[in-house]
Amino acid sequence: MSIVRPFRGLRPKPEYAKNVASPPYDVLSSEEAREIALHNPLSFLRINKAELEFDDGVNPYSEEVYKKGKENLQKLIDDGIMIRDDKPCFYIYRLTMDGKSQTGLVALTSVVEYDEGKIKKHEHTRPEKVNDRANHILYLEAQVGPVFSTFRYDKNADEVLKKIASESDPEVDFNSDDNVRHQFWVVKDDVLIGKIINAFASIPCLYIADGHHRSQSASKVARMYREKNPHHTGEEIYNFFLNVIFPDKELRILPYNRVIKDLNGMTLDEILEKASVKFHISPAEGEVNPERPHQFGLYSEKKWYLLEAKEGSFDPENPTGSIDAAILGDNFIAPILGITNPKTDKRIDFIGGIRGIGELVKLVDSGKYKIAFSLFPTSIEQLLKVADAGEVMPPKSTWFEPKLRSGMIVNLLNE
Repeated sequence: MSIVRPFRGLRPKPEYAKNVASPPYDVLSSEEAREIALHNPLSFLRINKAELEFDDGVNPYSEEVYKKGKENLQKLIDDGIMIRDDKPCFYIYRLTMDGKSQTGLVALTSVVEYDEGKIKKHEHTRPEKVNDRANHILYLEAQVGPVFSTFRYDKNADEVLKKIASESDPEVDFNSDDNVRHQFWVVKDDVLIGKIINAFASIPCLYIADGHHRSQSASKVARMYREKNPHHTGEEIYNFFLNVIFPDKELRILPYNRVIKDLNGMTLDEILEKASVKFHISPAEGEVNPERPHQFGLYSEKKWYLLEAKEGSFDPENPTGSIDAAILGDNFIAPILGITNPKTDKRIDFIGGIRGIGELVKLVDSGKYKIAFSLFPTSIEQLLKVADAGEVMPPKSTWFEPKLRSGMIVNLLNE
């Protein structure tokens, strides 16, 4: 059973939605966010990444930053830019990119189900990031960044959402600056709300696709509220968190490529010789955009090579170890280039596939990096298998596109 709950969403009036809605807080640097907000006083980045309002020296985790985010959110409310629905609703959010759409339910989901593992995860969280988002929720008394989740395709749930969307015009419909179409429906009718609740009740579990720190921070905040409430019932709004839930077959994962700053004291020929133990290697005429799993591109010294993992170099039955990011890390990046902890090693960076293979060439040719790897994208089925096994995905192995926009909907904790 998957619990979904309607709520009184705070959202921009339709005419302001395009200006308010912003990229997620964690895909932009403070400098990039500041540049966007400079030209758009309504940008939700002023709430979600309020350090952009201060000089570079400010601590983004400081009280003054959280208070500024609260102030900026309140201003959008006071100025009538954002309004709160007068009754609990569900919402439908459709994103369309390159002609392909994904249609999801915006709802509150259960912290208890998350804590019990019924909302499954595939990443470890970092305490400093969890604390940041928890403090953000506490100071703003609101969940402003939705978690992005998925479920194994269920015909009934999928058809309920699409039928509702097909029978009315969206309240919000705009193209963002990255040419993604965002459509947003408000579901107020009690009969339709009941149908959605019943449809999701038959879904055994949900999976977090993106937003592990946001979900973990919601759990932390719920625990803090619970400890302070002697009359806690479990139905209070702090026991739920903001989520957008899509069927798995509609999600799009792009590759997450790698660039590395040095060759670990070796020549390229020496590196290729070492790698040939675990990979078939052949020179390529041009850019290598892998066409199937376990195939990789390597770019260095203005030359491309095609790599294919040899049979026996990984366990195909291991849900985590058979993912290409793990194969490349275990058989090349760690043993040959000496990067054993890609989460903390400053020699490696990760490039989202939305930026294209050309970005790898640009970065290496600039001299800032010495070698780059292009990967085949992880499949959603691989992600679900890792989550089902209770394991953790290799670092930086999924890049979801398109991204949800922040500011489309907010869950206020003061009912």
